[in-house]
Amino acid sequence: MIKSKPLQLWDLWYPQAGATGISFARGRLAATNILIVHAPPASLTVEIRSDNGNRLAYGQDLAQTADRPMAILTRRENRVTRQDRWPIKKDIGQCVLLPGGEVGVLIQWWNAEDGSEWRWQVEFYNHR
Repeated sequence: MIKSKPLQLWDLWYPQAGATGISFARGRLAATNILIVHAPPASLTVEIRSDNGNRLAYGQDLAQTADRPMAILTRRENRVTRQDRWPIKKDIGQCVLLPGGEVGVLIQWWNAEDGSEWRWQVEFYNHR
């Protein structure tokens, strides 16, 4: 029997919406310390939990760091940090979380130096 990878639940909230915030995306994926987020709001609160519900890491009110369509969330022990930037070559193969919670893998990325345009490919795969 093939042993499956441990899973994590990345729960992202937009804390400035309404009285208590609103869910931006909730994705279940193979355990990772880096997650790319597409089109994140200006502020995010992030909670990472193990598949059995234990809190692994948390980041509260993570402010946008640059005017980019992608944010890189990084888990360092029990904390989550945010950096808004263009993906780079080493990011190819990383998971990407879309608004709503769908998770794909970054296959390809290109952007104009002036930030006026970009092209990317993300692959989605599921099994039952």
